[in-house]
Amino acid sequence: MAALAHQIDRRLSRRRQSLWLLSLALLVSFVLALLLGSVSLASLDVARALLGLELPGYTAQIIQSIRLPRALLAAGVGAILAICGAILQGLFRNPLADPSLIGVTAGASVGASLMIVLGASLGGALGGLAGMSLVSIGAFLGGLLTVWLVYRVATGINGTSVATMLLMGIAVSALSASMTGLMDYFADNEMLRRMSLWRMGGLDGANYPRALLAGAVLALLLFTIPAFGRALNTLLLGESQARHLGIDVERLKTRLIVLVAAGVGMAVAVSGSIAFVGLVVPHMVRLWVGPDHRILLPLSALGGAVLLLLADTFARTALAPAELPVGLVTALLGAPFFISLLRRRRDFE
Repeated sequence: MAALAHQIDRRLSRRRQSLWLLSLALLVSFVLALLLGSVSLASLDVARALLGLELPGYTAQIIQSIRLPRALLAAGVGAILAICGAILQGLFRNPLADPSLIGVTAGASVGASLMIVLGASLGGALGGLAGMSLVSIGAFLGGLLTVWLVYRVATGINGTSVATMLLMGIAVSALSASMTGLMDYFADNEMLRRMSLWRMGGLDGANYPRALLAGAVLALLLFTIPAFGRALNTLLLGESQARHLGIDVERLKTRLIVLVAAGVGMAVAVSGSIAFVGLVVPHMVRLWVGPDHRILLPLSALGGAVLLLLADTFARTALAPAELPVGLVTALLGAPFFISLLRRRRDFE
């Protein structure tokens, strides 16, 4: 009994430490995102600009109009991708689950590529909406349409089959790849470059309306954590056991898929395709604090925000004044670290 109490106290202590460490890391990474770039700024100038005080030259404009909305968007998108990854890993009961498995990213790529190819004729007529370009709107609609198609095929009279949903996601991803390849074939050089850069992910189009949209979606996801955290914990026991414990499994699946579709669709629409955040961050947090989704989801949000802020800062400074696509940076930095974590876990098993 004493050993069990000691183990519980140790786990609670680790969770508190993780919360404080990730919160501190978020603050530090956000400040670094404002300080560093092609033009390095003093911390005092950043503080004065955030307070609205007058500064010489273009310092205030650099911070308030460029770096602050970009940092806010990076934090929001990173948190959204990490939460959605954690939700899908719990729903599929698979730590290797990723938002791309259900076809959201692939469908968004088709929508964005289609808008790029047709943008010359549609752009003047449709314009943008709420700070989002026509390409972003096409990406969002493409992602939602793909998830709707996957969900409709996977849902029958006996409920929603997770296995069918995964297989349908793979099929849709393959179909989407062929469609984007077809558009690549007919696109000119400028269109090809835009499509390639969009698929690599980037936050160069950040502005306050986009950051506000990401913040609204993130707030919705965080608001649902208390409602879905315990249900996801129960689902880890298996669907039949969850039903016996009073969980409406089909209703839970539907709500979670809709949330993930909205979250990932919005994230991909405002930032392009950013790999590895939804896979690596929840897995890392799970190794630290365990599988309790009531803790895992909010800590994943913090970890995702930190990772994307640091990756975007590196993307802006590594080859300054040129920028690397942030999606490439997350993959280049995330993959080796993830491999090292897996090797360390194997050594302890």
